[in-house]
Amino acid sequence: MMEKQKPGKVLMLPVDAIEPSPYQARTAFDDTEIAALAVSILQNGLLQPISVRRIGIRKYQLIAGERRLRACRLAKLERVPAILADWNDSESAALGLLENIQRSQLDPFDTARGIREVIRLWGCTQAEAARRLGLSQPALANKLRLLSLTTEQQQICTANHLSERHARAVLRLPENRRTAALEKIARDGLSVREADKLVETMLTAAPGEASPCRKTTPMVKDVRLFVNTLQHAVDLMAQKGIPATTTCGKRDGCLEYIVRIPVEAAETPPLTLPAPILTVSDAREEEDSIPGEDSDASDASADPRPALCTVD
Repeated sequence: MMEKQKPGKVLMLPVDAIEPSPYQARTAFDDTEIAALAVSILQNGLLQPISVRRIGIRKYQLIAGERRLRACRLAKLERVPAILADWNDSESAALGLLENIQRSQLDPFDTARGIREVIRLWGCTQAEAARRLGLSQPALANKLRLLSLTTEQQQICTANHLSERHARAVLRLPENRRTAALEKIARDGLSVREADKLVETMLTAAPGEASPCRKTTPMVKDVRLFVNTLQHAVDLMAQKGIPATTTCGKRDGCLEYIVRIPVEAAETPPLTLPAPILTVSDAREEEDSIPGEDSDASDASADPRPALCTVD
């Protein structure tokens, strides 16, 4: 004969007989934390029972302890200790929300959605909900205001781990300017105080003035800074034995800077001297002063042996 299950009694219930709570405020669970909790449960057992309510014959619904139940399932436990409670929907939702609020790391938007749900279930005012949840009325109202952000804006806050106060700061802005503000706060890693200053600047900016959220690309008018930086890099390579060379000149109204780095460095880099800079007239005089240049070149090409340098 099955023993009568009285509320408040701790029972060992089959894991498969427990359904998740439809009023769970938390929407994201850390898999790493769940895995660590599963290891702890295997080594030490489940120290704190979960809370459930009966919803049918040998069927139960979770009230509190979602993380613990997930860890027990991960640990392949067949039965878990559970406290049987006789609570209705509104009481179950409130208890689950309170458990998550008392345990830190709950997403502020999950908290706000949970508060909105219990207010709906209780059919009460914000003041009454604040009293039941142990919050001040302004604190509860501020949490609910977060839900005025769009889904995209909420995702920016969650993905970049922005705090509730960061999210509240941008609520002073029009809806179409909040996304840009949140992106800048996340991109620049602004503190809450800096985020407040950013919002104030955006609100007081004159029409036509550049927005502080606009991405700007710094421009340097004097290109010599870039040339010097490149030359410094080439000098460092030369100090390390890499025979890199540079060529700088102007072509078609543009500055052309060419860096040549050998793919395979020679065993002993040849010593090269800079070629003399010749004008057009100098080049012509040199060409006229070399008699029989064409015949010498043809003889040299005909004889594959290297020419010898003799001294009279």
